[in-house]
Amino acid sequence: MARLFGTDGVRGVAGRDLTAELAMDLSVAAAHVLGDAGAFAATGRRPVAVVGRDPRASGEFLEAAVVAGLAASGVDVLRLGVLPTPAVAHLTAALGADLGVMLSASHNPAPDNGIKFLARGGFKLSDAVEDEIERRLGEEWSFPVGSGVGRVRDAYGEADRYISHVLTTMNARLDGLHVVVDCAHGAAHMVAPEALVRAGARVEAIGARPDGLNINDGHGSTHLDKLRQVVVSRGADVGVAYDGDADRCLAVDHTGAVVDGDHIMAVLATALHGEGLLAKDTVVATVMSNLGFKLAMREAGISVVETAVGDRYVLERMKADGYNLGGEQSGHVIMLDHATTGDGLLTSLQLLSVMAKSGVPLKELASVMTALPQVLINVKDVDKGRASAPELAAAVAEAEAELGENGRVLIRPSGTEPMIRVMVEAASEEHATMVAGRLADVVRKVCGV
Repeated sequence: MARLFGTDGVRGVAGRDLTAELAMDLSVAAAHVLGDAGAFAATGRRPVAVVGRDPRASGEFLEAAVVAGLAASGVDVLRLGVLPTPAVAHLTAALGADLGVMLSASHNPAPDNGIKFLARGGFKLSDAVEDEIERRLGEEWSFPVGSGVGRVRDAYGEADRYISHVLTTMNARLDGLHVVVDCAHGAAHMVAPEALVRAGARVEAIGARPDGLNINDGHGSTHLDKLRQVVVSRGADVGVAYDGDADRCLAVDHTGAVVDGDHIMAVLATALHGEGLLAKDTVVATVMSNLGFKLAMREAGISVVETAVGDRYVLERMKADGYNLGGEQSGHVIMLDHATTGDGLLTSLQLLSVMAKSGVPLKELASVMTALPQVLINVKDVDKGRASAPELAAAVAEAEAELGENGRVLIRPSGTEPMIRVMVEAASEEHATMVAGRLADVVRKVCGV
C-alpha cells in the first residue's frame, strides 16, 4: 500500500481522499505519538496542541475533526484560526505546545486539502515519525473520560504574536516603500498586509478576499501575471506574492520582471555575507537551483551545499551542519535564525529590508545573479529504474563535456510517475533545447517500455 504521508504531510481531495474520519484518526494517532498522552498522565498535566488552517471551505470540517480527535485523546487544543503554516510553526514553539497541526494544501486548488503535523519546537516531522503515526492508525486506544479529556479554546489573538516576531527580525524600516502584496486569497490575507503596514510600507493588497473556494485562483506565487500588472500600473517599487499557506514567497521588481527563489536567496545571502551573518559563508540549495545562482555565489565568496528537491531536505541539512540560510527556486526560503520552516512573510520582509537599507531597487539587487536558460523535458511512460543505465550515463557525460562550466545536466526519475525528467542549462536557450532534446531521445531509447 502506498505511503499515506507525502513530501509535505497528508494531502488529497477533501471529502474523498481526505475525509473527516481520516483526519480524526490521524489526529488521534498523532496525539499518542507526538503528545504521548499516557506519559503526561503521571505529571498531572495534559499535552497541548495548536491547530491552524488556511481559508479553504473544507478546512472548517477538517479542523473540527482534528480538534475532536486531539481533545478525545486527552490533548488541550488552542485553535488559532486562519494563519500561515510558518505562523503555526512559530506558535508551536512560542507557546510551548507539544505538537502543531496545519490544515492546508499549499498552492493546490481549493478542492484539495492537507494535514501537516509539527513536533515540539515547530519543526516538520521526520519520515520515521510520520511512519510511526501511520503505523498506529486505527489502533485500539483507551480514551480518557471526565477531567481527563482535552479542553478546547480559541486563540485567534495569537496572530499578533507572530506578526510581532517577524517584525523584530528586520534591521530597517520600510518607510516610503510602495509594495503590492498578493496573498493568493490564502492564509496570509490578514497578517501580511498588517505586518507590512506596521513595518512602514505603503501597501496595496490583492488576492486578499478569500471566500473558501478562490484560494490560489489566478493569484499568488503560482500566478504572477496579476501582480506584475498591478505593480507596473500603480508605479509600485516592488510586488511580493505568497502561496496558499504562505510558506513561500516570490517577488516582482518595478518593471514587472519576476524575481524567483534563486534570486531572492542570492540577494539575502550576499547581504548576510556582507554583514558577517551568513553561517559558515554557506547557503543550502537544491539540485534544481539554477547554475547561475551557484556561479554568482562562487563569485561572492559564498559556498553552496546541494540537497535533493524539497524544502524538508534543505532544512535537514541546515540543522545538521549549522547553516542559517537555504531554500528553493520555488520560493521556499528558510532563515533558521528566525524560523523553523520556510516563511513567505519573513522572506518578503527580509528582502524589502535589504532594499530599504541599501536604497537600491530590487531589479539592481537581483542582478547579482544571471539565470542561465533552463530547459526541462518530462519523458513519460519509461522505466525510471533505468535512469542510471550506463548508456544514459555516457550520454550525460558527453553532454556535460560539451556544455563545460557554463552549463549542466540533471536527470531525475519522478517520485510518483513512470517518468524521467531531463533538465539542461546552457549559455543559450537554443543550446539547452538541443542538448535536452538529444538526451530525451536517449532516455526513450534506453528506458522505454
